[in-house]
Amino acid sequence: MSTIDIEPTDTVDARGAACPGPLMDLIGRVRSASSGDVILLLSDAEQSLTDVSEWVDETDNELIAVDESGDDYGFYVEVA
Repeated sequence: MSTIDIEPTDTVDARGAACPGPLMDLIGRVRSASSGDVILLLSDAEQSLTDVSEWVDETDNELIAVDESGDDYGFYVEVA
């Protein structure tokens, strides 16, 4: 799927979940992650494009890449 060369620390596969499920799954994983970890969120919900972007704007975490190359979206989030 990915054309992005980033090795995630962990992956959250939220494909098939309705919004805001993918974001909630991501937040749960970020809470248990260490600073500097990169979490890859896989989602097939188009609303995740907005949800994840808005959430990282409100937190110290960073959205370092978004992969829209396949049928799903891949969000690479670096934990603050």
